[in-house]
Amino acid sequence: MNPKNRILQGIPASPGIVLGQAQVLSDRGAPATLRLLYTENEVSEEMDRFRLAVDRTEEELIRLKEEMPAELQEHGYLLELHLVILRDRRLYQETLRLIQEQNLNAERALYQAFQKVKELFQRIMDPHIKGRIADVEAVYRRLVGHLTGKTLSSIFSASEPAIIVARDLSPAETSQMSASQVLGFVTERGGRTSHTAIIAQSLEIPAVVGLDNATWEIASGEDLILDGFTGRVILDPDDAMRRRYQIRQEEFETFKAEVVQGSALPAATSDGQPNRVLANIELPAEVSLALKYGADGIGLYRTEFLYLRLRQLPTEDELFQDYKQVVEAMAPREVTIRTLDIGGDKFLSPLEYAPEMNPALGLRAIRFCLKEQKIFRTQLKAILRASAFGKVRVMFPLISSLREMREARQLLKEVQEELRLKGVPFDPHMPVGAMIEVPAAVTLADLLTQQADFFSIGTNDLIQYALAIDRGNKQVADMYQPLHPAVLRMIREVVRAGRAAKIPVAMCGEMAGDPLYIPVLLGLGVNELSMNAMAIPVVKRVIRMTSLEEAREVARQALRKGTVEEVNDYVIGEMDRRFPDIFRFGRTLATNPGT
Repeated sequence: MNPKNRILQGIPASPGIVLGQAQVLSDRGAPATLRLLYTENEVSEEMDRFRLAVDRTEEELIRLKEEMPAELQEHGYLLELHLVILRDRRLYQETLRLIQEQNLNAERALYQAFQKVKELFQRIMDPHIKGRIADVEAVYRRLVGHLTGKTLSSIFSASEPAIIVARDLSPAETSQMSASQVLGFVTERGGRTSHTAIIAQSLEIPAVVGLDNATWEIASGEDLILDGFTGRVILDPDDAMRRRYQIRQEEFETFKAEVVQGSALPAATSDGQPNRVLANIELPAEVSLALKYGADGIGLYRTEFLYLRLRQLPTEDELFQDYKQVVEAMAPREVTIRTLDIGGDKFLSPLEYAPEMNPALGLRAIRFCLKEQKIFRTQLKAILRASAFGKVRVMFPLISSLREMREARQLLKEVQEELRLKGVPFDPHMPVGAMIEVPAAVTLADLLTQQADFFSIGTNDLIQYALAIDRGNKQVADMYQPLHPAVLRMIREVVRAGRAAKIPVAMCGEMAGDPLYIPVLLGLGVNELSMNAMAIPVVKRVIRMTSLEEAREVARQALRKGTVEEVNDYVIGEMDRRFPDIFRFGRTLATNPGT
Protein backbone atom coordinates (compact mmCIF):
# COMPACT_ATOMS: atom_id res chain seq x y z
CA MET A 1 0.00 0.00 0.00
CA ASN A 2 1.34 3.43 -0.94
CA PRO A 3 2.14 5.81 1.94
CA LYS A 4 0.26 9.07 2.41
CA ASN A 5 1.62 12.21 0.70
CA ARG A 6 4.00 10.35 -1.64
CA ILE A 7 5.56 12.89 -4.02
CA LEU A 8 6.43 12.34 -7.70
CA GLN A 9 8.45 15.05 -9.47
CA GLY A 10 7.83 16.15 -13.07
CA ILE A 11 8.15 19.36 -15.08
CA PRO A 12 5.62 22.19 -14.45
CA ALA A 13 3.82 22.83 -17.75
CA SER A 14 0.72 24.86 -16.89
CA PRO A 15 0.22 26.69 -13.57
CA GLY A 16 -2.48 25.91 -11.09
CA ILE A 17 -3.35 23.39 -8.39
CA VAL A 18 -6.03 20.72 -8.61
CA LEU A 19 -7.20 17.92 -6.35
CA GLY A 20 -9.00 14.91 -7.79
CA GLN A 21 -8.93 11.28 -8.84
CA ALA A 22 -6.60 9.91 -11.51
CA GLN A 23 -7.73 8.40 -14.80
CA VAL A 24 -4.80 6.49 -16.30
CA LEU A 25 -4.79 5.98 -20.06
CA SER A 26 -3.21 2.80 -21.40
CA ASP A 27 -0.13 3.02 -23.62
CA ARG A 28 -1.14 3.67 -27.23
CA GLY A 29 2.31 3.63 -28.84
CA ALA A 30 3.49 0.02 -28.53
CA PRO A 31 5.34 -1.56 -31.50
CA ALA A 32 3.00 -3.07 -34.09
CA THR A 33 2.88 -6.83 -34.58
CA LEU A 34 4.61 -8.07 -37.72
CA ARG A 35 2.50 -9.89 -40.30
CA LEU A 36 4.03 -10.77 -43.67
CA LEU A 37 2.05 -10.61 -46.91
CA TYR A 38 2.45 -13.41 -49.45
CA THR A 39 0.49 -12.46 -52.57
CA GLU A 40 0.25 -9.38 -54.79
CA ASN A 41 -3.44 -9.18 -53.94
CA GLU A 42 -2.68 -9.06 -50.21
CA VAL A 43 -0.11 -6.31 -50.78
CA SER A 44 -2.59 -4.29 -52.84
CA GLU A 45 -5.33 -4.70 -50.24
CA GLU A 46 -2.94 -3.67 -47.43
CA MET A 47 -1.90 -0.53 -49.32
CA ASP A 48 -5.58 0.33 -49.83
CA ARG A 49 -6.25 -0.27 -46.12
CA PHE A 50 -3.47 2.17 -45.20
CA ARG A 51 -4.75 4.80 -47.66
CA LEU A 52 -8.23 4.45 -46.17
CA ALA A 53 -6.82 4.97 -42.67
CA VAL A 54 -5.08 8.13 -43.91
CA ASP A 55 -8.32 9.41 -45.46
CA ARG A 56 -10.27 8.77 -42.26
CA THR A 57 -7.60 10.42 -40.14
CA GLU A 58 -7.66 13.42 -42.45
CA GLU A 59 -11.46 13.69 -42.13
CA GLU A 60 -11.15 13.41 -38.35
CA LEU A 61 -8.53 16.20 -38.12
CA ILE A 62 -10.57 18.51 -40.36
CA ARG A 63 -13.65 17.89 -38.18
CA LEU A 64 -11.66 18.55 -34.99
CA LYS A 65 -10.36 21.81 -36.42
CA GLU A 66 -13.88 22.93 -37.34
CA GLU A 67 -15.15 22.03 -33.87
CA MET A 68 -12.24 23.60 -31.99
CA PRO A 69 -13.52 25.90 -29.21
CA ALA A 70 -13.37 29.64 -29.87
CA GLU A 71 -10.71 30.17 -27.20
CA LEU A 72 -8.43 27.75 -29.07
CA GLN A 73 -8.90 29.02 -32.63
CA GLU A 74 -5.47 30.64 -32.52
CA HIS A 75 -4.01 27.12 -32.15
CA GLY A 76 -5.78 25.77 -35.23
CA TYR A 77 -2.44 25.76 -37.04
CA LEU A 78 -1.47 22.70 -34.95
CA LEU A 79 -4.11 20.57 -36.65
CA GLU A 80 -3.09 22.05 -39.99
CA LEU A 81 0.44 20.87 -39.23
CA HIS A 82 -0.90 17.40 -38.48
CA LEU A 83 -2.69 17.35 -41.82
CA VAL A 84 0.58 18.16 -43.57
CA ILE A 85 2.50 15.50 -41.61
CA LEU A 86 -0.16 12.96 -42.53
CA ARG A 87 0.82 13.11 -46.21
CA ASP A 88 4.53 13.75 -45.78
CA ARG A 89 6.67 11.47 -47.90
CA ARG A 90 8.74 10.23 -44.95
CA LEU A 91 5.63 8.85 -43.26
CA TYR A 92 3.09 8.30 -46.06
CA GLN A 93 5.25 7.26 -49.00
CA GLU A 94 7.68 5.30 -46.84
CA THR A 95 4.85 3.26 -45.32
CA LEU A 96 3.49 2.40 -48.77
CA ARG A 97 7.01 1.49 -49.93
CA LEU A 98 7.56 -0.87 -47.01
CA ILE A 99 4.22 -2.57 -47.64
CA GLN A 100 4.99 -3.00 -51.33
CA GLU A 101 8.69 -3.84 -51.25
CA GLN A 102 9.04 -5.70 -47.95
CA ASN A 103 5.55 -7.27 -47.81
CA LEU A 104 4.85 -5.82 -44.37
CA ASN A 105 1.38 -5.32 -42.94
CA ALA A 106 0.29 -1.68 -42.73
CA GLU A 107 0.67 -1.35 -38.94
CA ARG A 108 4.24 -2.68 -38.98
CA ALA A 109 5.22 -0.65 -42.06
CA LEU A 110 3.84 2.53 -40.45
CA TYR A 111 5.69 1.75 -37.21
CA GLN A 112 9.01 1.33 -39.06
CA ALA A 113 8.47 4.53 -41.08
CA PHE A 114 7.74 6.41 -37.86
CA GLN A 115 10.90 5.07 -36.21
CA LYS A 116 12.98 6.44 -39.12
CA VAL A 117 11.40 9.87 -38.66
CA LYS A 118 12.20 9.74 -34.93
CA GLU A 119 15.85 9.02 -35.76
CA LEU A 120 15.94 12.13 -37.98
CA PHE A 121 14.63 14.32 -35.17
CA GLN A 122 17.15 12.94 -32.70
CA ARG A 123 19.91 14.54 -34.82
CA ILE A 124 18.31 17.98 -34.61
CA MET A 125 19.75 20.26 -31.92
CA ASP A 126 17.21 23.11 -31.88
CA PRO A 127 14.74 22.26 -29.07
CA HIS A 128 11.83 24.01 -30.83
CA ILE A 129 12.31 21.89 -33.96
CA LYS A 130 13.16 18.73 -32.06
CA GLY A 131 9.94 19.07 -30.10
CA ARG A 132 7.90 18.66 -33.29
CA ILE A 133 8.39 14.89 -33.09
CA ALA A 134 5.45 14.97 -30.67
CA ASP A 135 3.25 16.16 -33.54
CA VAL A 136 4.48 13.36 -35.80
CA GLU A 137 3.81 10.83 -33.04
CA ALA A 138 0.29 12.20 -32.55
CA VAL A 139 -0.46 11.61 -36.24
CA TYR A 140 1.07 8.14 -35.99
CA ARG A 141 -1.20 7.24 -33.06
CA ARG A 142 -4.29 8.39 -34.92
CA LEU A 143 -3.36 6.33 -37.95
CA VAL A 144 -2.78 3.27 -35.79
CA GLY A 145 -6.18 3.82 -34.22
CA HIS A 146 -7.90 3.76 -37.60
CA LEU A 147 -5.90 0.74 -38.77
CA THR A 148 -6.76 -1.28 -35.66
CA GLY A 149 -10.27 0.04 -35.15
CA LYS A 150 -9.35 1.51 -31.76
CA THR A 151 -10.01 5.16 -32.54
CA LEU A 152 -9.68 7.98 -30.05
CA SER A 153 -13.32 9.02 -30.19
CA SER A 154 -12.98 10.11 -26.59
CA ILE A 155 -10.18 9.71 -24.07
CA PHE A 156 -12.32 10.98 -21.21
CA SER A 157 -14.54 8.15 -20.03
CA ALA A 158 -14.75 8.96 -16.31
CA SER A 159 -18.21 9.91 -14.97
CA GLU A 160 -16.67 12.72 -12.91
CA PRO A 161 -13.93 15.24 -13.86
CA ALA A 162 -10.55 13.59 -13.35
CA ILE A 163 -6.81 14.17 -13.56
CA ILE A 164 -5.70 12.47 -16.78
CA VAL A 165 -2.47 10.44 -16.53
CA ALA A 166 -0.95 9.30 -19.83
CA ARG A 167 2.31 8.44 -21.50
CA ASP A 168 1.70 11.39 -23.82
CA LEU A 169 -1.15 13.54 -25.13
CA SER A 170 -1.26 15.19 -28.54
CA PRO A 171 -2.29 18.84 -29.05
CA ALA A 172 -5.46 17.59 -30.76
CA GLU A 173 -6.35 15.48 -27.72
CA THR A 174 -5.51 18.31 -25.35
CA SER A 175 -7.63 20.77 -27.37
CA GLN A 176 -10.69 18.57 -26.72
CA MET A 177 -10.30 18.99 -22.96
CA SER A 178 -12.47 21.26 -20.88
CA ALA A 179 -12.60 22.04 -17.18
CA SER A 180 -15.89 20.13 -16.96
CA GLN A 181 -14.13 16.93 -18.13
CA VAL A 182 -10.53 17.31 -17.05
CA LEU A 183 -9.17 18.84 -13.85
CA GLY A 184 -5.56 18.57 -15.04
CA PHE A 185 -3.20 16.14 -16.67
CA VAL A 186 0.11 14.37 -16.10
CA THR A 187 2.24 12.92 -18.91
CA GLU A 188 5.46 10.95 -18.98
CA ARG A 189 6.67 12.82 -22.04
CA GLY A 190 6.84 16.45 -23.08
CA GLY A 191 8.54 19.63 -21.98
CA ARG A 192 7.84 23.26 -21.21
CA THR A 193 7.76 24.25 -24.90
CA SER A 194 5.61 21.42 -26.26
CA HIS A 195 2.40 22.26 -28.11
CA THR A 196 0.44 20.21 -25.59
CA ALA A 197 1.76 22.38 -22.75
CA ILE A 198 0.94 25.58 -24.64
CA ILE A 199 -2.66 24.49 -25.22
CA ALA A 200 -3.01 23.48 -21.56
CA GLN A 201 -2.06 27.04 -20.62
CA SER A 202 -4.52 28.51 -23.10
CA LEU A 203 -7.28 26.39 -21.56
CA GLU A 204 -5.97 27.20 -18.06
CA ILE A 205 -5.78 23.49 -17.24
CA PRO A 206 -2.98 22.71 -14.74
CA ALA A 207 -0.46 20.22 -16.12
CA VAL A 208 2.73 18.38 -15.23
CA VAL A 209 4.79 16.74 -17.99
CA GLY A 210 7.99 14.71 -18.19
CA LEU A 211 7.08 12.63 -15.13
CA ASP A 212 8.84 9.33 -15.76
CA ASN A 213 6.80 6.16 -15.22
CA ALA A 214 3.67 8.12 -14.26
CA THR A 215 1.36 5.48 -15.77
CA TRP A 216 3.10 2.83 -13.63
CA GLU A 217 3.31 4.83 -10.41
CA ILE A 218 -0.28 6.13 -10.45
CA ALA A 219 -3.42 3.99 -10.48
CA SER A 220 -6.85 4.94 -11.84
CA GLY A 221 -9.11 6.14 -9.04
CA GLU A 222 -6.20 7.20 -6.82
CA ASP A 223 -6.51 10.61 -5.11
CA LEU A 224 -3.96 13.16 -6.35
CA ILE A 225 -2.83 16.73 -5.88
CA LEU A 226 -1.37 18.16 -9.09
CA ASP A 227 0.90 21.17 -8.53
CA GLY A 228 1.46 22.98 -11.84
CA PHE A 229 3.83 25.45 -10.16
CA THR A 230 6.49 23.01 -9.00
CA GLY A 231 5.77 19.95 -11.16
CA ARG A 232 4.89 17.86 -8.11
CA VAL A 233 2.19 15.21 -8.06
CA ILE A 234 1.20 14.12 -4.55
CA LEU A 235 -0.39 10.68 -4.20
CA ASP A 236 -3.05 9.95 -1.54
CA PRO A 237 -2.75 13.33 0.27
CA ASP A 238 -3.96 13.61 3.85
CA ASP A 239 -6.38 16.31 5.04
CA ALA A 240 -3.64 18.73 6.13
CA MET A 241 -1.93 18.49 2.75
CA ARG A 242 -5.22 19.07 0.93
CA ARG A 243 -5.99 22.21 2.89
CA ARG A 244 -2.50 23.63 2.38
CA TYR A 245 -2.82 23.33 -1.39
CA GLN A 246 -6.37 24.67 -1.49
CA ILE A 247 -5.22 27.87 0.21
CA ARG A 248 -2.29 28.21 -2.21
CA GLN A 249 -4.56 27.84 -5.23
CA GLU A 250 -6.90 30.57 -3.94
CA GLU A 251 -3.94 32.93 -3.43
CA PHE A 252 -2.68 32.23 -6.96
CA GLU A 253 -6.01 33.01 -8.61
CA THR A 254 -6.12 36.40 -6.85
CA PHE A 255 -2.54 37.21 -7.88
CA LYS A 256 -3.11 36.15 -11.51
CA ALA A 257 -6.16 38.37 -11.92
CA GLU A 258 -4.21 41.41 -10.66
CA VAL A 259 -1.21 40.78 -12.93
CA VAL A 260 -3.13 40.21 -16.16
CA GLN A 261 -5.26 43.30 -15.49
CA GLY A 262 -2.12 45.45 -15.79
CA SER A 263 -0.73 43.86 -18.96
CA ALA A 264 -1.70 46.78 -21.21
CA LEU A 265 0.11 49.36 -19.05
CA PRO A 266 3.50 50.72 -20.18
CA ALA A 267 6.67 48.99 -19.00
CA ALA A 268 8.31 52.01 -17.36
CA THR A 269 10.31 51.77 -14.14
CA SER A 270 8.96 53.43 -11.02
CA ASP A 271 11.21 56.45 -11.72
CA GLY A 272 10.06 56.79 -15.33
CA GLN A 273 12.67 54.91 -17.40
CA PRO A 274 10.84 53.54 -20.47
CA ASN A 275 11.36 49.92 -21.55
CA ARG A 276 9.91 47.74 -24.27
CA VAL A 277 8.50 44.29 -23.55
CA LEU A 278 7.94 42.25 -26.67
CA ALA A 279 6.82 38.76 -27.66
CA ASN A 280 8.64 35.83 -29.24
CA ILE A 281 6.49 34.05 -31.82
CA GLU A 282 6.86 31.19 -34.26
CA LEU A 283 3.62 31.43 -36.24
CA PRO A 284 1.24 34.18 -37.39
CA ALA A 285 -1.51 32.61 -35.28
CA GLU A 286 0.42 33.54 -32.12
CA VAL A 287 0.06 37.29 -32.73
CA SER A 288 -3.35 37.36 -31.05
CA LEU A 289 -1.83 35.95 -27.85
CA ALA A 290 0.96 38.57 -27.98
CA LEU A 291 -1.59 41.37 -28.28
CA LYS A 292 -3.79 39.86 -25.57
CA TYR A 293 -0.95 39.99 -23.06
CA GLY A 294 0.21 43.50 -23.91
CA ALA A 295 3.23 43.01 -26.19
CA ASP A 296 4.84 46.25 -27.36
CA GLY A 297 5.87 44.46 -30.55
CA ILE A 298 7.46 41.23 -31.77
CA GLY A 299 11.08 40.96 -30.69
CA LEU A 300 11.73 37.56 -32.26
CA TYR A 301 9.77 36.05 -35.12
CA ARG A 302 11.25 32.59 -35.70
CA THR A 303 10.84 31.82 -39.39
CA GLU A 304 11.63 28.10 -39.57
CA PHE A 305 8.07 26.76 -39.53
CA LEU A 306 7.35 26.96 -43.27
CA TYR A 307 10.64 25.25 -44.03
CA LEU A 308 9.67 22.41 -41.70
CA ARG A 309 5.99 22.20 -42.58
CA LEU A 310 6.14 21.95 -46.36
CA ARG A 311 7.33 19.05 -48.48
CA GLN A 312 9.43 21.45 -50.52
CA LEU A 313 11.18 24.74 -49.89
CA PRO A 314 8.64 27.56 -49.46
CA THR A 315 8.27 30.08 -52.26
CA GLU A 316 8.86 33.79 -51.91
CA ASP A 317 5.10 34.41 -52.00
CA GLU A 318 4.39 31.82 -49.29
CA LEU A 319 6.96 33.44 -47.02
CA PHE A 320 5.74 36.93 -47.89
CA GLN A 321 2.13 36.11 -47.02
CA ASP A 322 3.17 34.79 -43.59
CA TYR A 323 5.36 37.79 -42.82
CA LYS A 324 2.81 40.28 -44.13
CA GLN A 325 0.10 38.73 -41.96
CA VAL A 326 2.21 39.24 -38.83
CA VAL A 327 3.34 42.75 -39.76
CA GLU A 328 -0.18 43.96 -40.53
CA ALA A 329 -1.64 42.38 -37.40
CA MET A 330 0.98 44.04 -35.17
CA ALA A 331 0.89 47.47 -36.85
CA PRO A 332 1.85 50.07 -35.77
CA ARG A 333 4.05 47.99 -33.47
CA GLU A 334 7.44 46.80 -34.71
CA VAL A 335 8.17 43.22 -35.84
CA THR A 336 11.71 41.81 -35.69
CA ILE A 337 12.15 38.90 -38.11
CA ARG A 338 14.99 36.48 -37.59
CA THR A 339 16.28 34.88 -40.77
CA LEU A 340 16.40 31.12 -41.13
CA ASP A 341 18.09 29.38 -38.20
CA ILE A 342 18.30 25.75 -39.24
CA GLY A 343 20.87 23.76 -41.18
CA GLY A 344 21.45 20.49 -42.93
CA ASP A 345 19.76 18.53 -40.12
CA LYS A 346 16.33 19.95 -40.93
CA PHE A 347 13.15 17.98 -41.60
CA LEU A 348 10.91 18.15 -44.67
CA SER A 349 13.47 19.65 -47.05
CA PRO A 350 14.61 18.41 -50.45
CA LEU A 351 18.17 19.44 -49.63
CA GLU A 352 20.37 16.56 -48.54
CA TYR A 353 23.39 16.99 -46.30
CA ALA A 354 25.55 14.36 -44.69
CA PRO A 355 24.74 13.89 -40.99
CA GLU A 356 26.89 16.10 -38.76
CA MET A 357 28.63 14.83 -35.66
CA ASN A 358 27.74 18.04 -33.83
CA PRO A 359 25.03 20.08 -35.63
CA ALA A 360 25.13 22.81 -32.95
CA LEU A 361 28.65 23.68 -34.13
CA GLY A 362 28.04 22.90 -37.79
CA LEU A 363 26.39 24.36 -40.87
CA ARG A 364 23.43 26.27 -39.46
CA ALA A 365 21.86 29.74 -39.21
CA ILE A 366 23.80 32.51 -41.02
CA ARG A 367 26.47 30.01 -42.11
CA PHE A 368 23.86 27.91 -43.88
CA CYS A 369 22.23 30.99 -45.45
CA LEU A 370 25.53 32.33 -46.81
CA LYS A 371 26.24 28.91 -48.33
CA GLU A 372 22.72 28.43 -49.74
CA GLN A 373 22.35 31.96 -51.09
CA LYS A 374 19.36 31.18 -53.30
CA ILE A 375 17.34 30.17 -50.24
CA PHE A 376 18.59 33.23 -48.35
CA ARG A 377 17.76 35.65 -51.16
CA THR A 378 14.24 34.28 -51.40
CA GLN A 379 13.67 34.88 -47.71
CA LEU A 380 15.20 38.36 -47.79
CA LYS A 381 12.91 39.35 -50.67
CA ALA A 382 9.87 38.17 -48.71
CA ILE A 383 10.95 40.11 -45.62
CA LEU A 384 11.61 43.27 -47.61
CA ARG A 385 8.23 43.05 -49.33
CA ALA A 386 6.54 42.67 -45.93
CA SER A 387 8.35 45.78 -44.69
CA ALA A 388 6.10 47.87 -46.95
CA PHE A 389 3.14 47.00 -44.69
CA GLY A 390 4.47 48.08 -41.29
CA LYS A 391 7.54 48.46 -39.10
CA VAL A 392 9.99 45.63 -39.72
CA ARG A 393 13.50 44.85 -38.49
CA VAL A 394 15.56 41.90 -39.73
CA MET A 395 18.27 40.17 -37.74
CA PHE A 396 20.84 37.53 -38.62
CA PRO A 397 21.37 34.61 -36.19
CA LEU A 398 24.61 33.09 -34.90
CA ILE A 399 26.89 35.88 -36.12
CA SER A 400 30.50 35.15 -35.21
CA SER A 401 32.48 37.54 -37.44
CA LEU A 402 32.37 40.92 -39.09
CA ARG A 403 32.75 39.19 -42.46
CA GLU A 404 29.42 37.37 -42.00
CA MET A 405 27.62 40.64 -41.31
CA ARG A 406 29.22 42.29 -44.32
CA GLU A 407 28.31 39.42 -46.64
CA ALA A 408 24.75 39.23 -45.33
CA ARG A 409 24.24 42.98 -45.71
CA GLN A 410 25.71 42.87 -49.21
CA LEU A 411 23.20 40.20 -50.22
CA LEU A 412 20.43 42.28 -48.67
CA LYS A 413 21.59 45.28 -50.69
CA GLU A 414 21.58 43.24 -53.91
CA VAL A 415 18.08 41.97 -53.22
CA GLN A 416 16.90 45.53 -52.51
CA GLU A 417 18.22 46.59 -55.90
CA GLU A 418 16.39 43.71 -57.60
CA LEU A 419 13.11 44.74 -56.00
CA ARG A 420 13.74 48.41 -56.79
CA LEU A 421 14.25 47.63 -60.49
CA LYS A 422 10.99 45.68 -60.54
CA GLY A 423 9.12 48.49 -58.81
CA VAL A 424 8.31 46.35 -55.76
CA PRO A 425 7.74 48.53 -52.66
CA PHE A 426 9.79 47.97 -49.50
CA ASP A 427 11.28 49.96 -46.63
CA PRO A 428 14.77 51.04 -47.80
CA HIS A 429 15.66 52.01 -44.22
CA MET A 430 14.68 48.69 -42.58
CA PRO A 431 17.01 48.22 -39.56
CA VAL A 432 19.40 45.27 -39.72
CA GLY A 433 20.54 43.54 -36.54
CA ALA A 434 23.03 40.95 -35.35
CA MET A 435 22.12 38.26 -32.86
CA ILE A 436 24.76 37.92 -30.17
CA GLU A 437 24.77 34.19 -29.44
CA VAL A 438 28.43 33.13 -29.36
CA PRO A 439 31.37 34.41 -27.32
CA ALA A 440 33.13 35.56 -30.51
CA ALA A 441 30.31 38.03 -31.16
CA VAL A 442 30.64 39.39 -27.62
CA THR A 443 34.36 39.96 -28.09
CA LEU A 444 33.77 41.62 -31.46
CA ALA A 445 30.69 43.60 -30.41
CA ASP A 446 32.40 46.98 -30.89
CA LEU A 447 33.38 46.01 -34.45
CA LEU A 448 29.97 44.51 -35.25
CA THR A 449 28.36 47.89 -34.55
CA GLN A 450 29.87 49.00 -37.89
CA GLN A 451 27.40 46.70 -39.68
CA ALA A 452 24.53 46.36 -37.18
CA ASP A 453 21.74 48.83 -36.49
CA PHE A 454 20.85 46.93 -33.32
CA PHE A 455 21.90 43.91 -31.26
CA SER A 456 19.68 41.16 -29.88
CA ILE A 457 21.24 38.88 -27.28
CA GLY A 458 20.12 35.28 -27.70
CA THR A 459 20.89 33.93 -24.25
CA ASN A 460 19.74 30.36 -24.98
CA ASP A 461 22.71 29.73 -27.25
CA LEU A 462 25.08 32.26 -25.66
CA ILE A 463 24.91 30.56 -22.26
CA GLN A 464 25.24 27.14 -23.83
CA TYR A 465 28.30 28.05 -25.89
CA ALA A 466 29.93 30.22 -23.22
CA LEU A 467 29.70 27.54 -20.54
CA ALA A 468 30.15 24.54 -22.88
CA ILE A 469 26.87 23.12 -21.57
CA ASP A 470 24.26 21.21 -23.55
CA ARG A 471 21.08 22.20 -21.75
CA GLY A 472 19.28 19.23 -23.30
CA ASN A 473 21.71 16.82 -21.64
CA LYS A 474 20.31 15.76 -18.26
CA GLN A 475 23.82 14.99 -17.00
CA VAL A 476 24.90 18.64 -17.16
CA ALA A 477 21.64 20.59 -17.54
CA ASP A 478 21.89 21.91 -13.96
CA MET A 479 25.12 23.67 -14.96
CA TYR A 480 23.19 25.82 -17.46
CA GLN A 481 23.13 28.97 -15.32
CA PRO A 482 21.92 32.34 -16.69
CA LEU A 483 23.38 34.16 -13.66
CA HIS A 484 26.86 32.73 -14.13
CA PRO A 485 29.35 35.60 -13.60
CA ALA A 486 30.77 35.05 -17.09
CA VAL A 487 27.32 35.43 -18.65
CA LEU A 488 26.61 38.65 -16.74
CA ARG A 489 29.92 40.12 -17.86
CA MET A 490 29.23 39.19 -21.47
CA ILE A 491 25.87 40.96 -21.35
CA ARG A 492 27.56 44.01 -19.82
CA GLU A 493 30.16 44.13 -22.63
CA VAL A 494 27.54 43.91 -25.36
CA VAL A 495 25.51 46.72 -23.77
CA ARG A 496 28.63 48.88 -23.46
CA ALA A 497 29.46 48.38 -27.15
CA GLY A 498 25.90 49.19 -28.13
CA ARG A 499 25.83 52.36 -26.04
CA ALA A 500 29.16 53.54 -27.41
CA ALA A 501 27.81 53.17 -30.95
CA LYS A 502 24.35 54.47 -29.94
CA ILE A 503 22.50 51.38 -31.15
CA PRO A 504 19.76 49.53 -29.20
CA VAL A 505 20.55 46.30 -27.38
CA ALA A 506 17.68 43.84 -26.92
CA MET A 507 17.46 40.37 -25.41
CA CYS A 508 15.27 37.61 -26.84
CA GLY A 509 16.44 34.46 -25.04
CA GLU A 510 14.51 32.74 -22.25
CA MET A 511 16.44 34.74 -19.66
CA ALA A 512 14.54 37.85 -20.79
CA GLY A 513 11.20 36.37 -19.75
CA ASP A 514 12.11 35.18 -16.27
CA PRO A 515 11.11 37.80 -13.65
CA LEU A 516 13.96 36.64 -11.39
CA TYR A 517 16.47 38.17 -13.80
CA ILE A 518 14.65 41.40 -14.71
CA PRO A 519 16.25 43.75 -12.14
CA VAL A 520 19.72 42.47 -13.09
CA LEU A 521 19.07 42.96 -16.82
CA LEU A 522 17.62 46.44 -16.32
CA GLY A 523 20.63 47.34 -14.19
CA LEU A 524 22.99 46.09 -16.89
CA GLY A 525 21.28 48.39 -19.38
CA VAL A 526 19.06 45.99 -21.34
CA ASN A 527 15.80 47.86 -21.83
CA GLU A 528 14.21 45.84 -24.63
CA LEU A 529 13.12 42.35 -23.57
CA SER A 530 11.39 39.75 -25.74
CA MET A 531 9.74 36.61 -24.36
CA ASN A 532 6.87 34.16 -24.64
CA ALA A 533 3.62 36.11 -24.55
CA MET A 534 2.35 34.75 -21.26
CA ALA A 535 5.41 36.11 -19.44
CA ILE A 536 4.71 39.71 -20.49
CA PRO A 537 2.23 40.76 -17.73
CA VAL A 538 4.51 39.51 -14.94
CA VAL A 539 7.66 41.05 -16.42
CA LYS A 540 5.90 44.40 -16.90
CA ARG A 541 4.76 44.31 -13.28
CA VAL A 542 8.33 43.72 -12.05
CA ILE A 543 9.61 46.60 -14.19
CA ARG A 544 6.94 48.99 -12.92
CA MET A 545 7.79 48.07 -9.30
CA THR A 546 11.54 48.67 -9.78
CA SER A 547 13.44 51.94 -10.00
CA LEU A 548 16.38 52.22 -12.37
CA GLU A 549 18.74 52.99 -9.49
CA GLU A 550 17.55 49.92 -7.58
CA ALA A 551 18.15 47.80 -10.65
CA ARG A 552 21.65 49.24 -11.12
CA GLU A 553 22.49 48.42 -7.53
CA VAL A 554 21.29 44.83 -7.96
CA ALA A 555 23.45 44.52 -11.09
CA ARG A 556 26.48 46.05 -9.33
CA GLN A 557 26.20 43.63 -6.44
CA ALA A 558 25.67 40.65 -8.75
CA LEU A 559 28.76 41.55 -10.78
CA ARG A 560 30.87 41.60 -7.61
CA LYS A 561 30.09 37.96 -6.84
CA GLY A 562 32.66 35.39 -7.87
CA THR A 563 30.55 32.24 -8.23
CA VAL A 564 27.18 31.42 -9.74
CA GLU A 565 26.00 30.14 -6.35
CA GLU A 566 26.77 33.51 -4.75
CA VAL A 567 24.98 35.40 -7.54
CA ASN A 568 21.94 33.11 -7.36
CA ASP A 569 21.70 33.40 -3.58
CA TYR A 570 21.92 37.19 -3.75
CA VAL A 571 19.43 37.68 -6.60
CA ILE A 572 16.92 35.17 -5.22
CA GLY A 573 17.16 36.82 -1.81
CA GLU A 574 16.56 40.27 -3.30
CA MET A 575 13.62 39.05 -5.40
CA ASP A 576 12.03 37.29 -2.46
CA ARG A 577 12.43 40.40 -0.29
CA ARG A 578 11.23 42.94 -2.84
CA PHE A 579 8.53 40.97 -4.68
CA PRO A 580 7.36 38.01 -2.54
CA ASP A 581 4.14 37.40 -4.51
CA ILE A 582 5.87 37.63 -7.88
CA PHE A 583 8.66 35.37 -6.75
CA ARG A 584 6.12 32.88 -5.44
CA PHE A 585 3.64 32.82 -8.33
CA GLY A 586 4.83 35.12 -11.10
CA ARG A 587 7.92 33.16 -12.00
CA THR A 588 5.76 30.11 -12.66
CA LEU A 589 3.51 32.08 -14.99
CA ALA A 590 6.45 33.59 -16.85
CA THR A 591 8.69 30.56 -17.22
CA ASN A 592 6.07 28.06 -18.27
CA PRO A 593 5.95 27.15 -21.99
CA GLY A 594 5.92 29.67 -24.77
CA THR A 595 6.15 29.62 -28.66
